[in-house]
Amino acid sequence: MSNHKSYRSAFITITTLFFLWGFITVLVDSLIPRLRDVFELSYFEAGLVQFAFFTAYFVLSVPAGFILSKIGYKKGIILGLTIMAIGCLLFYPASSYRIFGIFLLGYFTLAGGMTILQVAANPYVALLGSEEGAASRLNLSQAFNSLGTAIAPLIGAMFLLSDTIKSSEEIAALSKAEKEAYYISEAGTVQTPFIAIAGFILILVVVFRFINLPKLMQQSPKDGYGKLLRNKMMLMGALGIFVYVGAEVAIGSYLVNYFIDMNIVEVIKNSSVMRYIAEVLLNSDLSTLDGKAIVGAFVLFYWSGAMVGRFIGAYLTKILSPGKVLSTFAGLAITMILISMNTQGLVAMWSILAVGLFNSIMFPTIFTLALDGLDDLKPQASGLLCTAIVGGAVIPPMYGFLTDNIGFKLALLLVILCYGYILFYGWVKNKKHSTVKG
Repeated sequence: MSNHKSYRSAFITITTLFFLWGFITVLVDSLIPRLRDVFELSYFEAGLVQFAFFTAYFVLSVPAGFILSKIGYKKGIILGLTIMAIGCLLFYPASSYRIFGIFLLGYFTLAGGMTILQVAANPYVALLGSEEGAASRLNLSQAFNSLGTAIAPLIGAMFLLSDTIKSSEEIAALSKAEKEAYYISEAGTVQTPFIAIAGFILILVVVFRFINLPKLMQQSPKDGYGKLLRNKMMLMGALGIFVYVGAEVAIGSYLVNYFIDMNIVEVIKNSSVMRYIAEVLLNSDLSTLDGKAIVGAFVLFYWSGAMVGRFIGAYLTKILSPGKVLSTFAGLAITMILISMNTQGLVAMWSILAVGLFNSIMFPTIFTLALDGLDDLKPQASGLLCTAIVGGAVIPPMYGFLTDNIGFKLALLLVILCYGYILFYGWVKNKKHSTVKG
């Protein structure tokens, strides 16, 4: 009973961490438009921000798994939080001296800390109880992570972003002294929230230093990575993470352009219900807004669908085989994409947005299925699985290339292939589960 209570307390503590790092991540993202202004970035340079983020996962996930296997989950979490705080503090000199390279280093460092947290927290949640309930627990923790990402943009808009950001034309019209004063003001606006975030993270470091967490890690075996690279089911899971993150980011990144291409702006304006929803979301009359802003408001439903779906998925993966739930959700995602490909207007719009709901359970479910039965190899396996998140940097450009050549709708065939593999992986794991159970 005491062991069960200890696991429950640890689960609540770690789930709180999931919420906080989701919240902090998106809160940091909400400042990027202001940073683009401060640094006078080109679109290519702004694109390097996302590249720095995914590169951290690719470069640091395996080393993080190795370090974790040596120091344990608790120290791994503390290390990840500390590195995140250092990354936030680097934004102070970056904005003071307006050196974009320092900002990229800070963002890479912040993402590196998050990588260690991901590598540590995901398998730790999976270990806090029976292996059969691992997918349900991780879905629930990830649901609170999504809750943090859903709340953060609103907080960022209210408290971190002001209406004083000037356009490049307005900045060009300023005198040298006025321009310098403006940039100093902008630097201060960036520095304050990042220092506050760093301070908050350091408080978390102190909290995790003194709380008691169950010690669940065994001695890491020799040739752990070699064994994992010979484990077919783990490698299939890593590929599942790769294609899932790639598909999710590809759809999310191009939704606004996809809607513009289908002339959804006019459809929204001509529908009293849709117009009302857009005006509530944007708190403005649509006649005063650019079309991209109008359709961009509805992208909220794609990302917030993940939060709703994970709460549902936490229950479904508890009462049903996680593999069966995964393959079913992948099949439904494919169905929604096919509907969008073959329709126009609101049907095409809402069907592609519904993919976000079915994306919800995929990452945590694939993750736990890939860790299934790995025992003391889980820290290193977690590192390999987090490396596969680099799919978010690979598949979206491929989708963009196909869109340039064959159009948005046909390009969605690439995304269907990704979900098709996930459906197959879920089917294989469910079949294996049924065989073992039988």
